[in-house]
Amino acid sequence: QVQLVESGGGLVQPGGSLTLSCKLSGGSFSFYAMAWYRQPPGKERELIAHIISDGSTNYANSVKDRFTISRDSAENTLYLQLDSLRPEDTAVYYCNTLTAGWTWGQGTQVTVSS
Repeated sequence: QVQLVESGGGLVQPGGSLTLSCKLSGGSFSFYAMAWYRQPPGKERELIAHIISDGSTNYANSVKDRFTISRDSAENTLYLQLDSLRPEDTAVYYCNTLTAGWTWGQGTQVTVSS
């Protein structure tokens, strides 16, 4: 059974940084395009970044040039580096395939506040 476990969230001041991790167990994402999503308070979950098997990446305009997605296929771990954080980045962050084909994990809370 595939399980996704996100970690690394927390409370950070505006302008700060965090590194999120997503560990996959029970499967392999070597052949999948993987993605990070987030769900701000009271809003729908949104796709913010994805990476395909050749390492190519794509970002939503709201996070472009501030967030960086990467993957370690040998360790079945997906990362998201969050820099220059803003209050509007406050959300629960999730990982999944680009088609959201796996069961969602619990997510990790990121709160940006002074």
